[in-house]
Amino acid sequence: MTVKRVIFIRPGETDWNHQLRWQGWVAVPLNELGKRQAQRLANFIRNIGMSALYASDLRRALETAQILAEKLGFEPILDERLRERNIGDWQGLMPDEMRDWYPEAYAKLLADPENFPVPGGESRKDVRTRMLAVFKDILKQDKGETIGIISHTTAIHTLLGDILAGGYASNAAVSNSSVTTIRLNDAGEWELVALDDVLHLEGLETKRFPELEDKK
Repeated sequence: MTVKRVIFIRPGETDWNHQLRWQGWVAVPLNELGKRQAQRLANFIRNIGMSALYASDLRRALETAQILAEKLGFEPILDERLRERNIGDWQGLMPDEMRDWYPEAYAKLLADPENFPVPGGESRKDVRTRMLAVFKDILKQDKGETIGIISHTTAIHTLLGDILAGGYASNAAVSNSSVTTIRLNDAGEWELVALDDVLHLEGLETKRFPELEDKK
């Protein structure tokens, strides 16, 4: 069976999200709001016919996946390639601290956001390479027509920027516990159906966290 619809999910909120601290690969757990967000999301996705759920193995993604799995009735499939960008020495910092403490490296990041690796971490190109690889592998597993993927802001952005027909805005919002859906059209191309859908949160607060290169 060919996968025809993919639902990308960002994990629920953590305290570091709330503080605007960059998490990278740090094992930060969901906070209480993040758990409530995931519960609302679980109630939403249980009726959409999802046949498999793939997830980053980072703690915030794993905890989100476990909450969803209780409603879906099957276990998530973890893959470390779905992780967020490794930001190395900048993990735990806020954007102003990155700029002030590492001015030369931060300037190089802004000058070449695609290829510059964060000190001790990855470039966007590195993230794109592993996300494309894992996406292709997931599609080969033929788990049904609709699948879910729990990943992270930069990881989702880099993948969609490569696979969507007509392109994709790399600074598009991807909020905590949001759903972004793509489908395979009649021409065999992936197209965007819904971006950053948070209607299932029913008024709960959710945060959109900018990428490293977002100057706003």
